[in-house]
Amino acid sequence: MKAIIFKRNILLVLLLFFSGVSLLKAQNNWERFKKTSAPMRKWVLLHPFKAQAALDVSMETQRVADSIKSSPLLDKDPSGGQVDAFRHAYWMARLRQEIGKSAAESLGKVHEKENYKTYEEKKLEDGIVPDEASTIMDLFNNKIGLTFTEKGSDISSKSLIYKIINAIHHGKMKVIKKSEAGLFLTCSGAVIKNKDLIGKWKNDKCLVDSNYKD
Repeated sequence: MKAIIFKRNILLVLLLFFSGVSLLKAQNNWERFKKTSAPMRKWVLLHPFKAQAALDVSMETQRVADSIKSSPLLDKDPSGGQVDAFRHAYWMARLRQEIGKSAAESLGKVHEKENYKTYEEKKLEDGIVPDEASTIMDLFNNKIGLTFTEKGSDISSKSLIYKIINAIHHGKMKVIKKSEAGLFLTCSGAVIKNKDLIGKWKNDKCLVDSNYKD
């Protein structure tokens, strides 16, 4: 599911206009806030004292995921692959650590609503248009990510990274089935043609365990 919060809209909305910044910055953030979706605006207004922490975690998650993508630890695939699964799990784990389970889980769900809006507007997220399979995958991996920490826990980021990578290698999360060439496959292993994916929320993509080997 591609660059989530990691997406521009989440990063912008979490720049709260009422967080004690300069007047000019507050005005700019207010303009950005007004342009975001209703679900995201509602989340920010319901969690005004947690939004900045969520922004910080989101930016941290993007940096960490980029580093993991460049390493040999996972499959280097940020769009439906292990890196994608890692990003969601790490994001939720760190969010729970900083802002609590309920707020973290609700932000994850809001993000998936944003993805459906992205689909409706035919916008790209990490090079592809979001669909139902990626949303199901993200929500599953979000749920697993929430199990790795507790609010206020002292687990280090390094320990958390390896804990999540280990879970991925043991098949505890979900990825989208692809060929070695990176083509989407059905559950029976047939290549899905682009014409059967473009503009379709529901398609024949197949979710598999995160340690799946083609």
